[in-house]
Amino acid sequence: MIFLILFSQLISACSHKEQPKQKPAASGKPTNASPAKVREWKLPISISEGEFYKIAGWLSDTEILYITNLQQASNVYRYDLVSGKSELIYRSDHPIVTIQLSPTKMYLLVHSAPSSYEGEVTIIDTKGNAKLKKSIASYDLVFEWNPYNESEILISKFSEDWSFQIMLIDIKKSTTTDIPLPQPFIKWLTAKQIAFINWNHEQPALAAPLIKKDLANGNQTNLFQDVIQFTAFRDLLMTVTINEQESSRADYSFYENEMKKLWEFTTPLLSNYSDWLMPFFDYNDATGQFITLQPLSSGEADSYDEGFNLMEYDIKKQKQRKILEGLDNEPISISPSGKSLLYGNSFEKIINLQEKTIYQALAH
Repeated sequence: MIFLILFSQLISACSHKEQPKQKPAASGKPTNASPAKVREWKLPISISEGEFYKIAGWLSDTEILYITNLQQASNVYRYDLVSGKSELIYRSDHPIVTIQLSPTKMYLLVHSAPSSYEGEVTIIDTKGNAKLKKSIASYDLVFEWNPYNESEILISKFSEDWSFQIMLIDIKKSTTTDIPLPQPFIKWLTAKQIAFINWNHEQPALAAPLIKKDLANGNQTNLFQDVIQFTAFRDLLMTVTINEQESSRADYSFYENEMKKLWEFTTPLLSNYSDWLMPFFDYNDATGQFITLQPLSSGEADSYDEGFNLMEYDIKKQKQRKILEGLDNEPISISPSGKSLLYGNSFEKIINLQEKTIYQALAH
């Protein structure tokens, strides 16, 4: 079970995590208007109250959310990169663990922690108005927002022994429903279908079947047999499998909802004791950009010291380009227009993807 948790937490970090997982607007289109260049943005951010915790994600091409901590409370600000002005939109009486934006960026899920064994989930709009608040007895929480119906959020709640229970929260109906599932880390495939890797808790393995489950009728389908990682974006499924010719390399495959393969590329693979190190990545639904950090060679993760290339793959055009070299493997988040990237464990840096330049969002 520990293996499952550690491995899946890596998955969670790359996709939503916590790569706080903020997705571009489900029906959004690339922004044609060119906002002020990154070099003209008002950076670094000046923190007026409290201690900087982290940037939570993009609200728009020129607005980001960031969190500060003040004693046992936390504040959420929206920051205008062009004007350099911060606006307080929400104040939590408890430390904020993380924030996730809804698929269309209309709502924010604020996860705060009144204690080590209690999580508080608050749904607010971008003005800070509360839509729902729920206290959940838990040691940890993982969220998966439905990109086809943002009124629904799947929540996996963990106890201290890592046993888990999954709930479906409906914001509009203000209802909570328990969902019986054998795995805690899940993704939405369609409005009513989810997917998960069906790890065997009794016999840990390096790969396992990828299962699709219909929440309406309970039917299950085995999509792929040996998968080491997967994620799902709106109308796009990505799987990571071991390359059949070279077991030290990984195949990244992309499929439409009907499981029609769109594209595939191969990268070096790093082993990490009993599992694999999966570099951070993000996908922009509007532009078709899949951006990931990629090792230069295969080997043991602990002894690997060659750095990572920041690679951009255009799924629609089936093209690739190298953006930067020698980076650390840290979370990334693509801006709505696909022109910039939040980067770093606290998203404390911004990368201009066209100029290939890294800017510090926070002063050292």
